[in-house]
Amino acid sequence: MTTPAHADCARGSLDEKFCDVDGDLVADPPMDESKWKDPSTLVFTYTPVEDPAVYRDAFADFQEYLSKATGKKVIYYTVQSNSAEIEAMRSGRLHIAGFSTGPTGFAVNLAGAVPIAVKGGPDGFQGYNLILITRKDSGIKSLADLKGKKVAHTSPSSNSGNLAPRALLPDEGITPDKDYTVAFSGKHDQSILGVVSGDYDAAPVASDVYERMVARGVVNADDIEILYRSPKFPTSSFAYAHDLKPELVHKIVGAFHTYRFPESMQKAFKGADRFYPITYKADWEVIRTIANATGASYDRKGLSAMAQKEAAKRAKKKQ
Repeated sequence: MTTPAHADCARGSLDEKFCDVDGDLVADPPMDESKWKDPSTLVFTYTPVEDPAVYRDAFADFQEYLSKATGKKVIYYTVQSNSAEIEAMRSGRLHIAGFSTGPTGFAVNLAGAVPIAVKGGPDGFQGYNLILITRKDSGIKSLADLKGKKVAHTSPSSNSGNLAPRALLPDEGITPDKDYTVAFSGKHDQSILGVVSGDYDAAPVASDVYERMVARGVVNADDIEILYRSPKFPTSSFAYAHDLKPELVHKIVGAFHTYRFPESMQKAFKGADRFYPITYKADWEVIRTIANATGASYDRKGLSAMAQKEAAKRAKKKQ
């Protein structure tokens, strides 16, 4: 294998312990083949949730399938936070994992995670869009017509309700707070209802919330115009550690792409019936764009800040 010396390799935004010679934004296998790992037991986990046992049980059938495909024992490793999950893969204690959408960038850059799939169906992956809605009788026919208007964002920390429109709309010719007045509604459903009632001229909201409200008959889609729809935001990524032996990686990727969810797993994951193939470079582009525009850095400093926020949330819940 002919590659440059590790210290001189191309790596882009990756941590200095990794290389990205092929430019796909994820870590290449170690240049020294003696560092390729072929463990007898594969350690798997899914993004931390309130009750880890729920998803440990949900993935039991897949773990058995993965075990047969690789010839390895597969165990579930419970993590308490996103930062702990990332550190576990970085340290070599975790081989395969599902990472939440935002933390995926940290896992790629700092832990050498290589995302390969998200939950989905035969026609695409599971996800949602930022949509910007207005009333059909508002007289607003394009984003340019929002200038001087009152637009409801949900809350400062919301992705599709605030961060995403601030990151994506300027490229469409309209800038929040500069071209229109932002009013925080508090929640996506309140933004939607506020548009319908005329309290707001328009609102950026999560497409899945809007679709559920239409399905329940809370709002009538015939009364609403969608002015803008963003690229789809993916859900949790599933990734393997970059330093696994390539022959083992081939078996792991094959298992993800051929496995079909049993009924119990479909219920747990909102109708998804398979792992849908993705790449970090293409399918996480919109997430990276939002992160860059909002000042998020997928580096050690950013991970430390995320860990502090997670610790504060856990401490608050214990009070």
